[in-house]
Amino acid sequence: MDENRLKAFEDMLAAILRQCDDTTEKMAELKAEGKEKTVTYRQLLASKLQLQAMLSYYRAYGLVEEEKRTEELQKV
Repeated sequence: MDENRLKAFEDMLAAILRQCDDTTEKMAELKAEGKEKTVTYRQLLASKLQLQAMLSYYRAYGLVEEEKRTEELQKV
């Protein structure tokens, strides 16, 4: 049971990190096009903030590896 939970957590963490990366990239594209005032950009911003909040909980409890922490902090 514990191995399944650990695998599920690691899969979830990887998905959150991937989604955060994708969101950041989409936001950068919209910003380059001067579309920071669009609804899409604002929705992506809200999503990014939510993902970062989740990751901050993981960091607070030491659940994110140092390499992943560094990558995430560089994107903020």
